[in-house]
Amino acid sequence: MQHKRDTASYLASYFGTARRFWLPASLPLSIAMFAAYPLAEAHAQATPPAQQSAPPAQQATAAETSPDAIKQREQELEAAREQQRKATELQEKLKADIAAIGQDRSKLNQQLIDIAGQVRGVETRIADAEARLQALDGREREIRGSLDSRRSEVIEVLAALQRAGRRTPPALLVRPEDALQSLRTAMLLGAVVPELRVRAEKLAADLGELVALRKTISTERDALAGDRDKLREDQTRLAALVDERQRQQSAAEKDMEAEGARAITLSKQADNLQSLIAKMEQDLKSAAKAAATASLQGAPATVNGKPNLGALKDPARLSPAVAFASAKGLFSYPVNGTKIREFGGSDGAGGVQKGISLAAKPGAQVTTPCDGWVVYAGPFRSYGQLLILNAGGGYHVLIAGMERISVNIGQFVLTGEPVATMGSTSQVASILATNASQPVLYVEFRKDGTPIDPGPWWAANEGEKVRG
Repeated sequence: MQHKRDTASYLASYFGTARRFWLPASLPLSIAMFAAYPLAEAHAQATPPAQQSAPPAQQATAAETSPDAIKQREQELEAAREQQRKATELQEKLKADIAAIGQDRSKLNQQLIDIAGQVRGVETRIADAEARLQALDGREREIRGSLDSRRSEVIEVLAALQRAGRRTPPALLVRPEDALQSLRTAMLLGAVVPELRVRAEKLAADLGELVALRKTISTERDALAGDRDKLREDQTRLAALVDERQRQQSAAEKDMEAEGARAITLSKQADNLQSLIAKMEQDLKSAAKAAATASLQGAPATVNGKPNLGALKDPARLSPAVAFASAKGLFSYPVNGTKIREFGGSDGAGGVQKGISLAAKPGAQVTTPCDGWVVYAGPFRSYGQLLILNAGGGYHVLIAGMERISVNIGQFVLTGEPVATMGSTSQVASILATNASQPVLYVEFRKDGTPIDPGPWWAANEGEKVRG
């Protein structure tokens, strides 16, 4: 019963206010309302000019000064004030949280990893919700199109029923001609009404589905709006924590700015990625120190010959918790996205793809798939912004295509730690050749300078991914 009332209410809003006319009692309400819409339109079109609304300029002036318009402006102002108040409260809370962390590196790292994980999770929920909404909107358009295409035939039948209903019932004693006409009308209605009932049931079912669809879409959109608000808050918090991490890093490394400039100079002298890595780890003090530390660490401890995943729970670690070679099947993609190019395929510029390419959302968060030392962070030739990690054991991880990198050379980063942010378009020249309509992240694994297939390292499902 509630569903029927909802359907009728929706019809009233969708098809307009119906004009009253006679219909058989057995005819579904939905059909009556469906038919009434064109009649209401015709009535509106027949309204004399003198009864129509005032000129547009007068309408605009009246609308701006009407009580409803004033109330709406007040509500908008109040909403803006509420947003500003929430933003101020968030900033104050962030300052207090950062002050509480102080110089405790482990707490800061754990906060970064946790918030980055939350951001990635909300990004996934938003992408899923957008996909569901796209399917729901498509189904709604399909039903609306079907309803519109059947409107004219239903109106024609209803018009015949309306005309027949206005006639008075025939008397017992009438002329034969009248009796014959009444009999023919009855025969015609007897043939039409059953078919009309079938159409009415189909129409009512479509209208009921349309009502349910609109409710589902509204619920999905509300949830999506909530997730987007949460994403903005998490991103604000993450940005504050990243700034604090880099401030502490800068305080520890006084010559970091000079090192960055030196790195850019060396990168211009490198002909290829292998040359770049060699120059960084030999000629740049911070990168050389990171490379030396990576080579001296040795293989992390194992448990019964298997990687010690428990070591990943230590946010204060200063070396990889899991040996890169033994971490196959454990890594997650650095960004939420869809793989558009495989290792070994065409790179779109006449060459062979030496890594994988992931199509991501604009502004998406980029995190590290593994522990490692930053040996390069900056622009490099056709790669745009490039980040290179020394993961130990002769392994390097290259990540390119971001708009902004938030770590410095020589820094040790943990699995799942935020290190960069995607832009709004593709930054990698080889990807630009394909006219990519969204930002693309390029990821490459290297062993002793040679690109290797990263496929074996990616986790097959969410439950197998390593967590920081």
